[in-house]
Amino acid sequence: MNVAVVYTSMTGNTEEIAQILSDQVEQYDLTVKIFHVEFDDIMALDLKNYDAILFGTYTWGDADLPFELEDFHEDLGDEDLSGKVVGLFGSCDSYYEFYGAAMEIMAKQFRAIGAEVIEPLLKIELAPEPEDDEKIEQFVKKFVDRVKQSS
Repeated sequence: MNVAVVYTSMTGNTEEIAQILSDQVEQYDLTVKIFHVEFDDIMALDLKNYDAILFGTYTWGDADLPFELEDFHEDLGDEDLSGKVVGLFGSCDSYYEFYGAAMEIMAKQFRAIGAEVIEPLLKIELAPEPEDDEKIEQFVKKFVDRVKQSS
């Protein structure tokens, strides 16, 4: 089974989470391909080619999508990802009123096009730390279990 790990990262924190998730998912004998939205050739329609998706983002400002995801988010609305399992993750900052708002925006869009979004979303305070290991492992296990059930 093929999993796309798609993310955007400004400071490197979400990128670090993406790599951790990718490494852990591969331990379950799933094939993973990683895409950085701003630098790699990945479009919303490409997600149809994967059995499941891990999607990561940071939140810009108080509660906005990063600018590099705005077109991707809009294009995603034109796709049908019915039956796809999606896990959302990202770096968050509790300084802001809306914690991880961009992930919530993306989750809403994925649900609107038929994808099954794994709850809870994986929200990491800034950079992943050792105290996040158990939360990350539980998220990966829930994601992988659901992916294998849906196949």
